Amino acid sequence: MEKFKAAVLLAGVGDALGYRNFTRENSALGAKIQEELKEIGGLENLVLSGDKWPVSDNTLMHMATAEAVITDLYRDLVKRYVEIIDKLPGKWSDPATIEGCSQLKPDNYLLAWHTPFNEKGSGFGAATKAMCLGMKYWKPERLETLIEVSIECGRMTHNHPTGFLGSFCTALFVSYAIQGKPLVQWGREMMKVVPMAEEYWVGLISGFAIDFPSDWENHLTSLFLTSSIRKMEIIILPYLTAVLWSSEGRGGRRGHDAPMIAYDALLGCGGDWTELCNRAMFHGGESAATGSIAGCLYGLLYGLNKVPKGLYQDLELRERLEYLGESLYRRSTEEK
Repeated sequence: MEKFKAAVLLAGVGDALGYRNFTRENSALGAKIQEELKEIGGLENLVLSGDKWPVSDNTLMHMATAEAVITDLYRDLVKRYVEIIDKLPGKWSDPATIEGCSQLKPDNYLLAWHTPFNEKGSGFGAATKAMCLGMKYWKPERLETLIEVSIECGRMTHNHPTGFLGSFCTALFVSYAIQGKPLVQWGREMMKVVPMAEEYWVGLISGFAIDFPSDWENHLTSLFLTSSIRKMEIIILPYLTAVLWSSEGRGGRRGHDAPMIAYDALLGCGGDWTELCNRAMFHGGESAATGSIAGCLYGLLYGLNKVPKGLYQDLELRERLEYLGESLYRRSTEEK
C-alpha cells in the first residue's frame, strides 16, 4: 500500500517540480533551471507548497481519473472531467485537454464520451492522467481491460492515436512496475502488447496510420546502442529524444515521447531521486508531464525513502493524493 501512496504522491511532486508555477515549463534552458536550483540549496532544502510550487492540470486530471476508477468508471469519469473544466485554464492547461473535456456529454447515455477525431489531440495530456489505470488493472490477467480502459480514457480528451496510445503506454508501464518486471525490459515488453492495442483502436479510428510503434522501436534501438556504449550512463537520451521524436523539439510534448523521457530518466537515474529529477523534471521541455509520469513510476519502484520530505510534506492536495493511492491499492487487491 505504501508504494501505491508514494506513486500518486510523487506523480504530484514530479508535476509540481516540472511545472514551477508555469514560469519554467517549456524553457529550452534545462541546465539553467538546474543551476538556479543549486543556488537555492538544491532539492534537499526545497519545500513545495501550493503558493510557490503548485501542481498543474496534469495532477488535477490524474486525480479525476483515479476518483472515477475507485468508484464507477466511464460515466463517472466523463462527469468529473466536465466538472474540472473551470479549474483548468488557471493551471495553464494543455489546450487539447480543455477542448476534449468541453466535448464530453455526461447527460447523453449513448454518446457520453464519444468525442470526434482530433488532429491536435496527440499531446501528453492523455498519458499524464493514466498512471492510476495501471494501478487498478495491474494484474497480468487484466491486460485486455487495461488496454481498453486506458485507450478509452485517453480518447475522451485526446482522440488521436499518438495521444491515447500514450495513455496506454503509461498505464502499462505502471502495471509492469507493480508486477516487478525488470525495468530494462519494459520497452520491449510493451512492443509485444502494441498489436493488441492496435487491434482494439483500429476499429474505432480506421484508415489512420501512426508512427507510435516505429518511433518506440527506433528509440529502443538507440537506447540499447547508447547504453551499451556508455554502460547504462544514459545522460543524453532525454535530449536526444526531444530532438528526434518530439514535436517542435520540445521534449515530452506528445503522447509518445513523454513516456519515453520518463522511462529514460528511470533507466539512467539508478534509483537516485535527485538524478531522476535532473533528467525528468528539469530538462527544459514539458517537464511537468515527464516529471509526473517519472515520479509515479519511481514511487512504485522505490517508495519515499530516498525523497526529501520537504518535497511532499506540504505539497498541494497531499492528503487527497495519498487517499487515492490507498484506495487504488484496496480496489486493485479486491478486483476479481
